[in-house]
Amino acid sequence: MTQPDMPTPPWERPPRRRTPARVPLTRERIVDAAYTVLDREGYDRLSMRQVAAELGVAVSALYVHVRDKGELLQLMYNRMFEGYELPDPDPGRWREQIRDFARQGRRRLLSHRDAVKISLGRVPFSPELLPHVEKLLAVFAAAGLPREVMAIAGDLLSTYLDGFVLEEVLWQDRYPESGGKAPQEMREEIQGYFASLPPDRFPNLVALADIMVDESNDYRFELGLEIILRGLASYIAGPDPDEES
Repeated sequence: MTQPDMPTPPWERPPRRRTPARVPLTRERIVDAAYTVLDREGYDRLSMRQVAAELGVAVSALYVHVRDKGELLQLMYNRMFEGYELPDPDPGRWREQIRDFARQGRRRLLSHRDAVKISLGRVPFSPELLPHVEKLLAVFAAAGLPREVMAIAGDLLSTYLDGFVLEEVLWQDRYPESGGKAPQEMREEIQGYFASLPPDRFPNLVALADIMVDESNDYRFELGLEIILRGLASYIAGPDPDEES
């Protein structure tokens, strides 16, 4: 044992604590942290301060890499498209290619809490996303859609995706225990109410009472997508006869 008046031998000194290596802050790490905050807190509570706290840095450190919250949201939006590439246009399979595009888009929007709220109001016209837009237009062009229809077809699909998923998210928040579907008791009450309406005034609601609010989200999404695709396909054969009269 070391005597009180003797220095401690080096081999008996406690090792110096090593400071863990600091991981450099990058845009990628900031976006990762932002998605962590989004999943935990939701869109309304997502802030630069929350992201900085998640990373264990001062808020000012974020502004070296990201101009403001608006740019952070754009980076999060860009991230939604990573890892997905539209296939080369195939005129014989254009409907299936658009179905696949829409299905993957829905999965991406549902993969993070409130991701659809980031997507709403944003357009994929940044340099990073323009190649995706170009390939989608190439699918429409190969299908033979007229120019004026091609110009709005992508926006039509995007609006449908955002609107449908937003409704899904709102119902999931309201009824998490039933997977975002109205509880059975509520569905039965609604169906019973429609069935009890005066048939002379509400013949269609009465006729559809047994299936109202009872279909799965997957079924509703696929049917809505099919309606859009059939509408687009109707422009390929030629102009609408009603427009020529």
